[in-house]
Amino acid sequence: MRMLVFGHGYSAGFLTPLLRRRGWQVTGTTRGDPDRVARTGAVPAIWPGEEPRLRDEIATADAILVSVAPDAGGDPVLAAFRDDLARARPRWLGYLSTTGVYGDRGGGWVDETSVLDGSGPRGQARIRAETDWQALAEQAGLPLHIFRLAGIYGPGRGPFEKIRNGTVRRIIKPGQVFSRIHAEDIARVLLASIDRPAPGTAYNVCDDDPAPPQDVLAHAADLLGLPPPPEVAFEDAQMTPMARSFYADSKRVSNRRIKQDLGVVLRHPDYRSGLAAILAAEAESEGASPHGLCPAPVHDRRHD
Repeated sequence: MRMLVFGHGYSAGFLTPLLRRRGWQVTGTTRGDPDRVARTGAVPAIWPGEEPRLRDEIATADAILVSVAPDAGGDPVLAAFRDDLARARPRWLGYLSTTGVYGDRGGGWVDETSVLDGSGPRGQARIRAETDWQALAEQAGLPLHIFRLAGIYGPGRGPFEKIRNGTVRRIIKPGQVFSRIHAEDIARVLLASIDRPAPGTAYNVCDDDPAPPQDVLAHAADLLGLPPPPEVAFEDAQMTPMARSFYADSKRVSNRRIKQDLGVVLRHPDYRSGLAAILAAEAESEGASPHGLCPAPVHDRRHD
């Protein structure tokens, strides 16, 4: 079996080893870091740059995963390979979107049937990309599955380093709630979908415990045996425009469908489990106690 991944970044790096254990061959595109892709067990392909090779890969792929964000011109994969994809006959096609397509719900719940009302240019661009992929799938008979990912974290993407360095603040915006997902569980959801294809279905990919961001940082500090980072009001916080835009949306995302339809049992059903696992894994690899670890900052937004 052959998998082609457009945008073989952080999330795909967790799926590839699972596929390789099953005997799959995985090819993953990268803009210029083939060694990183190769370390996961995938065969790297430079894109832009190796378009003829990728057209051949599209034609022979049993599964295709798209993990590339839209840009000002729309979805880059569709712009470059729409005709090739229309002729392809994969058994499974996955598109990684984000829960940002739901916009701000004032802390309320959303599921896959909720109206898409993404706020800001990124949310609107994701909605257009989903629509474009759905149109191609309907036209060409492609087995499209859409995965709306919550904020991604995992090994190398935790808050511990900034907490130990004292460079992080707990930003307080009353009522603010985010959903999250550990990268290992993203891979488990994708693998379950490959095993149980349901073309035309969208899935929310998140854990069981939407939580305020300040609670996550406080718990991470407690795991390190350190006091919680100081609080700062959202209005007074110094943030980049992109970081500030993350706080425009507040919602709780339901993951019922991945459990009921795909039979997924999350390895990390909440951030407490996920953060503890990051520290334990780093301690084992470093031969140190968990309190001596300094993983990299949390990536509290979407996928690669």
